[in-house]
Amino acid sequence: MLDFVMDKRLTVALAQINNSFSGQNYLPYSVGLLQAYARRHARVATDVQFLLPVYKRAPVRDIVASLSGASVVGFSTYVWNERISLEVARRLKVAAPDKVIIFGGPQVPDDPHAFLSQYPFVDITIHGEGERTFTHLLDGLVDGSWRDLAGIAFVDENGVVCRNAKAERIRDLDEVPSPFLEGAFEDIMKASPDENWIGLWETNRGCPFRCSYCDWGSATAAKVNKFPVERLKQEIAWFSDHRIAFIFCCDANYGILPRDVDIATWMAEAKSQTGYPQAFSVQNTKNATERAYLTQKILADSGLNKGVALSMQSVNREALVNVQRDNISLETYDELQRRFARDDIETYSDLILGLPGETYASFTSGISGLIENGQHNRVQFNNLSILPNAEMGDPAYREKFGMQTVTSEIINFHGQRCTMDDDVPEMQVLVVSTTSMPPDDWRRTRAYSWLVGFLHFDKLVQIPVMVTRQLGGISYAEIFDAFMDVQAAEFPVLAEIRDFFLAEAASIQNGGPEYVFSEEWLGIFWPADE
Repeated sequence: MLDFVMDKRLTVALAQINNSFSGQNYLPYSVGLLQAYARRHARVATDVQFLLPVYKRAPVRDIVASLSGASVVGFSTYVWNERISLEVARRLKVAAPDKVIIFGGPQVPDDPHAFLSQYPFVDITIHGEGERTFTHLLDGLVDGSWRDLAGIAFVDENGVVCRNAKAERIRDLDEVPSPFLEGAFEDIMKASPDENWIGLWETNRGCPFRCSYCDWGSATAAKVNKFPVERLKQEIAWFSDHRIAFIFCCDANYGILPRDVDIATWMAEAKSQTGYPQAFSVQNTKNATERAYLTQKILADSGLNKGVALSMQSVNREALVNVQRDNISLETYDELQRRFARDDIETYSDLILGLPGETYASFTSGISGLIENGQHNRVQFNNLSILPNAEMGDPAYREKFGMQTVTSEIINFHGQRCTMDDDVPEMQVLVVSTTSMPPDDWRRTRAYSWLVGFLHFDKLVQIPVMVTRQLGGISYAEIFDAFMDVQAAEFPVLAEIRDFFLAEAASIQNGGPEYVFSEEWLGIFWPADE
């Protein structure tokens, strides 16, 4: 561990590396918050110069070059940028051992011992909210007090990993300056005038739920803290003035607060008056049925959303208990689905394949129940992945439920096969079997999901299936089971499709991609059913 000696004049570079989508890139919100907070609150580090942040993937050598002039480099990491961030950091440290490398974000494990041992070029990790801790760290690097800071970890001169006490959450979010209103993004927007930007936005922080597969509630599981209303109004105006077309709301439970109805209204008014934003994507709250309905109705009527996500994840009680979602009402989702269908507002349902306690029978029955309740637009069947700071990240949890995993490359569906020079592929950990869903059952469940998508949600035979259900009195489950069980001698084409799905499921279990690449069809990756 180096004994850092810094001047009061610090040159700081920040990286929040994101993927590009259809020529659009995210404004680097996380590091923008760090910069805005440090500019307002730094005390000892009185002269902090921030270089332009890195906000999108590029050849590693180019990112290294852009960060090389800094004495302190901070990385905001998640599953989609962990490996490239680590490689950039490694090369920076090789070239300049005195450079201070700081890692934060959800991908940094709460228990950093293995992480810091595996990546000795990372000097300091930040845990929890980063704004206050990062600024105190900059001050501490100048006056030598950084080792005692709450919320950090490092390796001391004896090679021992030191994990300091947790930092307190920021209760009054007025303490955190807005990166939009404070001009944190002005320089990169001027430097890239032809860039099409996507906005990331918070109206509150915190999540009272503790879903075992999620690191959101695991990080807080506590009171939701609110950003001031006047700030939010000014930020909406900023989005309009800067012609930001798409806003992704980072709130864990949009609609959990009464004022969320007002925020949706303000967004709709801004679009009506200025044309921007054009879209506003949110994660719905779990239990507040009426507010969830009102907010989504406002967004749908204004054209700010293209469909409402109903993320029940499972309809099996045992699975919900095992992942700590049994306090979330499934009746809420049923009621919302019916009400939105009545209003001609499209919905789609989220299910996670392979939750502990879920079986082939319970999962396929759940699909049938969703369709019976009127879900004819889309069910998204998501593969279960492991995040380091979620409850499932604990090896004891995975052992308890017999969860078998594979590591596979992260592929964006409907994305191109981009082979950038000097890049590092990002990887994810997928669950491919559990005690309740052994490997053969997992493959069959995955194939069944694609088959239902192919037949019903891709609209291939949706109308005949619905007519058969109504006039023949045959359940949706029986209909789809019949397609899964076809004999090749009698129905060779259907059997070929079914076997293709089974083969793709086996490929995933062997570490293959989640999606299927087609050179012929647009040169992009497709879900297997498509």
